[in-house]
Amino acid sequence: MDNTDHRQNITVQYCFPDNNSSCRKELHTPTNLLILSLAAVDLLVGLIGMPLSIMKFIDSCWYLGKLGCCILSVINALVVSASLCNLVFIAVERYIAVTDPLLYSTRITVCKMSMMIILGWSFCLLFAIMYFYFNDNLLPSQISTRCYGECVVSVKFSWVIVDLVVFFLAPCSVILVLYSIIFNVARRQARTVRAVKNGASMKHGAKLSSASETKAAKTLSIVVFVYLACWIPFFINSLSVESVTSKSIVWTVFAWLLSINSSVNPLIYAIFLSMVQKIS
Repeated sequence: MDNTDHRQNITVQYCFPDNNSSCRKELHTPTNLLILSLAAVDLLVGLIGMPLSIMKFIDSCWYLGKLGCCILSVINALVVSASLCNLVFIAVERYIAVTDPLLYSTRITVCKMSMMIILGWSFCLLFAIMYFYFNDNLLPSQISTRCYGECVVSVKFSWVIVDLVVFFLAPCSVILVLYSIIFNVARRQARTVRAVKNGASMKHGAKLSSASETKAAKTLSIVVFVYLACWIPFFINSLSVESVTSKSIVWTVFAWLLSINSSVNPLIYAIFLSMVQKIS
């Protein structure tokens, strides 16, 4: 084995290293791990969150008891917050990839990204548990209902403010700022590529780069618009009352927007990442 093959084996792994005809292992990239984590959130929303919420919405009676009500509340909070956490990670990962591509492979590795995803999910689970515990909705003994067969979640206004800061204002600021920088840097890179072209190649390259910029701008606009459109109504409604309760039809509809946002995120971000990678 020569030096070239040895260097390749550092980054390429084989199913059977001792066999020259061995197949290569398909390795995950940090970006793929983020999309996988986002897709896992979507799967939980589709398999657990939405069916139970539909059952609760269509039939006002709750047949799974107080424990089932507690579990559903925690799961819904977990998947929505985990989805948002993944969006922040994607923004940070793309920011590093576009602004510092030479050091990207050392700063963002599969191991580091895996740890970040695990920590993100753990933080969201811990926050969901604290959120419902301090709002007296975590344990079956804490839930007070008017009659047997009711599943109602009430949230104190103080925790609405905490939720607003932790899971809207802070991540929204990070996402908007980083995506603005990403697009500006990608646009400068595209202009640099056009500048080194000449003659017919320059004109052809300019058309391709302009098209890529336009597509990236449209995709980025869709990403930001969908994110804001799904989250802003929920928090506006939450801030308009002193205590939020799931008995409100308006609250239910806006809460469903968050679930819909989680459902469409994998598709939107798969398109967005491919566009950013092309233009950068």
